[in-house]
Amino acid sequence: MAYFITRKALSRRTLLRGVGAALALPLLDSMAPAMSAAPAVRSRFGAIYFPHGATMARWTPKDEGSDFTFSEILQPLEPFRNHINVISNLAHAQAYGPGGATGNHNRSSATFLSGAKAASGAQPRLGVTVDQVAVKTLGQDTPLPSLELMTEDSSMSCGEGLSCAYRNTVSWQSDISPLPMQNNPQVLFEQLFGDGADAAQRAARRAQSLSLLDSVAEQLKGLNRTLPAADRARLDRFATDVREIERRITQAGERSEGNVAIPARPNGIPDDLEQHIKLMYDLMALAWQAEITRISTFLMAKELSNAVYPKSGVRDSFHILSHHSNNEDNKARFAVLNRYHVGLLAYFLGKLAAVPDGDGTLLDHSLVLYGSGMSDGNSHNHDPLPLVLAGHAGGTLSANRHLVQAAKTPMSNLLLALLDKLGCQEEHFGDSTGRVEI
Repeated sequence: MAYFITRKALSRRTLLRGVGAALALPLLDSMAPAMSAAPAVRSRFGAIYFPHGATMARWTPKDEGSDFTFSEILQPLEPFRNHINVISNLAHAQAYGPGGATGNHNRSSATFLSGAKAASGAQPRLGVTVDQVAVKTLGQDTPLPSLELMTEDSSMSCGEGLSCAYRNTVSWQSDISPLPMQNNPQVLFEQLFGDGADAAQRAARRAQSLSLLDSVAEQLKGLNRTLPAADRARLDRFATDVREIERRITQAGERSEGNVAIPARPNGIPDDLEQHIKLMYDLMALAWQAEITRISTFLMAKELSNAVYPKSGVRDSFHILSHHSNNEDNKARFAVLNRYHVGLLAYFLGKLAAVPDGDGTLLDHSLVLYGSGMSDGNSHNHDPLPLVLAGHAGGTLSANRHLVQAAKTPMSNLLLALLDKLGCQEEHFGDSTGRVEI
């Protein structure tokens, strides 16, 4: 399909079309009207959930306010100090309930973005989550209203009379509509770029090229000739990111397919868990860059996950290590794992900070919530929660602060404040009693 420039200003929704694919472009200066200083920029919102809480004594900064000292666990975020807020003393009272440890785990992830109580019984009932409220202002003019990601397979048996929906997602469109989360990078790539969805379409792609970028190469060249230098640099950087992600997905698919019959979609899930997490972060950043969506949720690991992260230097499984029995050596090892996961968050923030976006960077125009619905995995409590905010939400949020709240302040008060920053005015959210001043 040929591509023609018919105006001086490119459409914000310009697509380059290839075989079974459509490459959405990042925000370019050329997408502004001729007399406009810069294209309009909208905030992005991401919520990243990790289970089992943290070693809170090694998570919580010792000092309060601006220019605080990063704690042992949060130290990997130091390079992004001017984009970071640590929020302490928030609680999720709705995550407490009858039953034992399993129920507390299930309710932790359910309540995290909803501030609502998970109903017992076969029919799951919870409440709309903050990301889906934000869809009303940020997701109405994007190809995908929101993106839901995870790294593990869904649980099929969750115990204590609670639906597995509470553990398998952190995003709810309504009180009875949990949104499924996708763990396969190949499928996510296809969601974003419309890649071949079956063997015939993939065969057509391979007959021409193995790469989405190769199938739109001529259009890219033609477009580049019309762009100013700054836009060419941005587009080249974006294309490089797309190609690298596609290469890694292809490698993962080749390893998983081997010599067996190829399924309808290649598996595309990396064997290396760190690479899997990084690939999901890369896809999230790419989706935000091209504004295919502005809203994402990422279940980095599920509650009760027994994943092992060899590159952390800790060989214990995630859930088992969280049961430290108040042994200081065990707590210290769990803190090492917590810090490792924060380091992966820093990887994501680095990706956002490297992407120009309007008059700033993608990190400047994003609001990222990173945290858990559990505090101490050993006691299965839900306060004080480990929480970090990153980004400036398009200039509406200050940073470089450790904000200490009154004990047991509802986390819903923070979620309500985040909606304000995203331009979504709500009177109440979850079990909120007010707004956290951020």
